[in-house]
Amino acid sequence: MDKLKVGLLFGGCSGEHEVSISSARAIAANLQAPPNHAKYELLPFYIQKDGGWQPEAIGWQVLNPGSLPDANTRNLWQFPASASDVDVWFPVLHGPNGEDGTVQGLLHLMQRPCVGSGVLASAAGMDKLIMKTVFAAAGLPQVNYVGVNRSEIWSDPCVYTKLCDRIEAKLGYPCFVKPANLGSSVGISKVRSRSQLEAALDNAASYDRRLIVEAGVQVREVECAVLGNDRLRASIVGEITYTSDFYDYDTKYTAGQADLIIPAKLPAAIIEQIQAMSLRAFKAIDAAGLARIDFFYVEATGQVLINEINTMPGFTATSMYPQLWAASGIPFPELVDRLIQLALERHMPQTRSDD
Repeated sequence: MDKLKVGLLFGGCSGEHEVSISSARAIAANLQAPPNHAKYELLPFYIQKDGGWQPEAIGWQVLNPGSLPDANTRNLWQFPASASDVDVWFPVLHGPNGEDGTVQGLLHLMQRPCVGSGVLASAAGMDKLIMKTVFAAAGLPQVNYVGVNRSEIWSDPCVYTKLCDRIEAKLGYPCFVKPANLGSSVGISKVRSRSQLEAALDNAASYDRRLIVEAGVQVREVECAVLGNDRLRASIVGEITYTSDFYDYDTKYTAGQADLIIPAKLPAAIIEQIQAMSLRAFKAIDAAGLARIDFFYVEATGQVLINEINTMPGFTATSMYPQLWAASGIPFPELVDRLIQLALERHMPQTRSDD
């Protein structure tokens, strides 16, 4: 029996390039572990920071920790010849140009199965303003927020002053300023005064033309993983704790800066609520395959607020998504196998069976 050729796509143009490489290393190791090594042939394709695609020889170099790729040619819009041999794609890309529907649309045009969500869900999950609009329509409770355009910030003083007044009136302090379309806490600031707000808005506007400002609340940060296409399963719930002021990029990716508590020590009713809300969020954006959904638990009131959905969460050995499933009874090798099978399932033509 021929092995299924899995095109592992990693690297990319976003600020999460290095995170993508770490995720790809973990996935590659588990695809080569038994029993997966007997089912799948791994074809690693590395996307450089300039967008150039590199073939397997370079991909294997990058997957080898400590090695430097021998690639410096710009291969924009040119795919390695072996890309046409891929049976199913596994795009372990995070952030813009990878998790936002762009690559998903490209792989769809290649007419091959792809692990994870399609164009619609990927784009909606990446854009925080669209995501919040969809969640509101689905009746999922969220923190108060204000949507902002860059033109309001880089404008005349009168418009800018009115914007800051509106944010202060609706949200107060502290609040969080975020680019709408960046992942991994890039460009996010916590502000407690007018001067900090102005600086944070200017900083976030340098990353994206659309921003979101959210009210700060005293919460516990908890996460749940979802697996499946139409028949969904929610994992046990985990919690993130940290000593920094908030869960910024350095805290997220610096060893020892944050702790993952699995399972989270929460009332059973709250866990059930989080799991049910995770499935609702997954369906609301029409996600597929996998997602990690992040929540705020306001312990003082018992309220659960949805924060965001990640349609291609981190896949390193220490990332929350694979750890949640390992604790739920699905070890890493089985998890990547299931994700590939879910991609194949979603790609197959659907037929109606009448009883």
